[in-house]
Amino acid sequence: MTKKILSAILCLASAISIFAQKIDLPPARKLAFVQQIIEQYYVDTVNGEKVATEAITAMLKTLDPHSTYTNAEDTRALTEPLQGNFSGIGIQFNIIDDTIRVVQTVAGGPSEKVGILAGDRLISANDTLISGVKMPQAEVMRHLRGAKGSKVLIKAVRKGTDEPIDFRITRDDIPTYSVSAAYMATDSTGYIKVTLFGETTPSEIRTAVGKLKRQGMKHLILDLEDNGGGYLQAATEIAGMFLNQDEMIVYTEGSHAEPARYYNTSPGNKDIDRLVVTVNQFSASASEILSGAVQDQDRGVVVGRRTFGKGLVQRPFPFPDGSMIRLTTARYYTPAGRCIQKPYTAGDENDYNAEILHRYMAGEFNSADSIHFDESLLRHTLKLNRPVYGGGGIMPDRFVPIDTTYYTTYYRDILAKGILHLFCNNHIDSHRNELKRNYPTEDSFVRNFSVSSAMMDNLVQLAQKEGVEPDSAMFATSAPALRTYIKALIGRDLFEQSTYYRIANHLNPVYNAAVTLISDPAEYRRYLSTPRNGK
Repeated sequence: MTKKILSAILCLASAISIFAQKIDLPPARKLAFVQQIIEQYYVDTVNGEKVATEAITAMLKTLDPHSTYTNAEDTRALTEPLQGNFSGIGIQFNIIDDTIRVVQTVAGGPSEKVGILAGDRLISANDTLISGVKMPQAEVMRHLRGAKGSKVLIKAVRKGTDEPIDFRITRDDIPTYSVSAAYMATDSTGYIKVTLFGETTPSEIRTAVGKLKRQGMKHLILDLEDNGGGYLQAATEIAGMFLNQDEMIVYTEGSHAEPARYYNTSPGNKDIDRLVVTVNQFSASASEILSGAVQDQDRGVVVGRRTFGKGLVQRPFPFPDGSMIRLTTARYYTPAGRCIQKPYTAGDENDYNAEILHRYMAGEFNSADSIHFDESLLRHTLKLNRPVYGGGGIMPDRFVPIDTTYYTTYYRDILAKGILHLFCNNHIDSHRNELKRNYPTEDSFVRNFSVSSAMMDNLVQLAQKEGVEPDSAMFATSAPALRTYIKALIGRDLFEQSTYYRIANHLNPVYNAAVTLISDPAEYRRYLSTPRNGK
């Protein structure tokens, strides 16, 4: 006790001495003093970890919207999708009506090995109820994931079985995939959907390209819509698959960071002729690096809507307890010298996050004419001298407005209340064997399956039961989209994620514009010859 009092007296005396002399304290030392004073003099017991965390978070908020602090659990959740694997039981699941339903098992994974099937309902994990208790998805995942080699007892209910079934599963490494679809859009055009840029993304794309080439691919649509980015190295490696050797991909500059320039060191895919990259307002960071490089080097045509505008480089600073600071250290620039980052006000995170809404309200998603460029930020592509603009995000060469023709409040409520997924799950439960018998392959399902009028009637009845009253006019407007999504969701359950995109993409105007453009050599060449920007 004496030592503690003496330490407090010395600390206070030192602080008083410094303040009395009006000495300018370095900020770091002042923060240390504050921490000491709080811990030793505050009226109640202090949680030092909580105080430090709040202080770190508050400091980073004064800098920019992308400098962040995450605790150990949030850090794991942030990095796992980018690292290409995690340890768990190997299932894809949905939570509908507070019930955990298995959508698919990972091929060769722990759950498949013990006999868990699509459609099974998981009740508990190691005697902890995980269904019927309104458990958040993150908490469910915490119970299902665990160290490689650890065991978990899963209790599940299966349709047609009277008693629950016990499965003892040994957790193992589960791969995560960033290429969620790869198929032939036409006889000569391949399509690859990339959801993020992780450690395994380049190898996944190489595998997908190889598969599609064997099916006759000569041209490629690379879909980066809704792709929020990831690792810089993944973006530069993928860009190298399409650019010429020694062409610049991106460069970075920062006040305390050495300028870095990234060039393509690989020979690329010379046998891929026409290339279209699709983007939208949620394509960010690494997606913008890749699409910006393709555009600036005049390698392909960018189609869609202006990208998000995240061009700040974050460097991770991990702590021993697993927490981490991701501090912005530089800015990204495209080969033509465009800064990708959109403007922001330090400390004003709310306005930054609402910027996408401001774009929508200004009509930017409906018309390229609503977008106004600062002429001082005009740059030109490196080979064809086409005009491109900095100031935030990548403006596509071919602008495609958002399609809201099928959107109604009836459609919104069916989606928002989870009724569409519930309907598809119920239908598959009742007809799984019949569907597998009638449609043994993905191709047969895509070609021949159709959503019947009786199914649509059942959807309306289920919606009414769930509190969404029928409206014949709204239903007629939204019915084509509802039919398409029902077929896509059933196809995903029966086959794989790629099946969903093969069906649902036909509702996506950006995808349709990309297919039309890449299939017309003259129109494609026109975009890569005439100086234009998004018109």
